[in-house]
Amino acid sequence: MEKVNQYIEKIKNWKDESILLREICLECSLEEDFKWMHPCYTFQGKNIVLIHGFKEYCALLFHKGALLNDVNNLLIQQTENVQSARQIRFRNKQEIIDLKSVIKAYVFEAIEVEKAGLEVKMKKTSEYGIPQELDEVFKNNPELETAFYNLTPGRQRGYLLYFLQAKQSKTRISRIEKSIPKILEGQGLNDREV
Repeated sequence: MEKVNQYIEKIKNWKDESILLREICLECSLEEDFKWMHPCYTFQGKNIVLIHGFKEYCALLFHKGALLNDVNNLLIQQTENVQSARQIRFRNKQEIIDLKSVIKAYVFEAIEVEKAGLEVKMKKTSEYGIPQELDEVFKNNPELETAFYNLTPGRQRGYLLYFLQAKQSKTRISRIEKSIPKILEGQGLNDREV
């Protein structure tokens, strides 16, 4: 796929590793796509894995990694708030070469998860706490509260996680205040203006 070729051509770090991971994914009969600005590999239109390069490592991200039987204890939850995806991380090309058959086994298991129609049980938005600071803002601005609850559950979660990650109250207040215009416009935290 041309977009993946261009992506690999442009990356400065993890080029050899990305090429090798790409080969492995294609050997597993996955279809190549380009989503979220990264090479993505699908089975019958369902996302299976994504190749990601980070500063310290490159990774093969399994979209429903939480459902895989991690017999080799390789899967890593990127942050505590990631519910479904899991990564296998690599620090050099040799690690990928050494783990090629294991990587393929994980990919084939991920394909079976899709074939079976399995879904990750996601935490409901209502299970996340509302920061006290946001509750106070809602009391003084019912229009904002209505706009917030009219957002999709995913957008609500995005804001709640962003607010709750701040350790200090003044940081939470600042984040809430900066987010008000986007919430009122019905936009999520990471939505780009059109």
